[in-house]
Amino acid sequence: MNRQLQNGKESRPQYLGAIAAAAALALAACASAPPPKEQMAVANSAVDQASGNSADAPAELTSAKDKLARANQAMANKDYVLARQLAEQASADAALAQASARSARSNRALTEVRESIQQLQAQLNRS
Repeated sequence: MNRQLQNGKESRPQYLGAIAAAAALALAACASAPPPKEQMAVANSAVDQASGNSADAPAELTSAKDKLARANQAMANKDYVLARQLAEQASADAALAQASARSARSNRALTEVRESIQQLQAQLNRS
């Protein structure tokens, strides 16, 4: 067996270990993550910026806005771990929305350039 019982009571080292474990758990429960103010500010800025430039990426922008709203709700509930995660995800989704919108604009510009080249080649062939 682990440690022998002395006079029907647990031995002293086990008793102290249990108290130390209980104290550690109590301290861990009291200590919570700090509010993610910086991540929330970054996420708000990223979503605001994406809102003005991401008309070509509505799904990504909607996802970013949804996650930011959920992060704000988590902040109100003082669930700072969840708030931080959602704020970081909202920032990433906003960046994706901007990149997708830039890509869509670039693809349209490329298509226009190719069409112009084809028209010029057709004019040259007629001449």
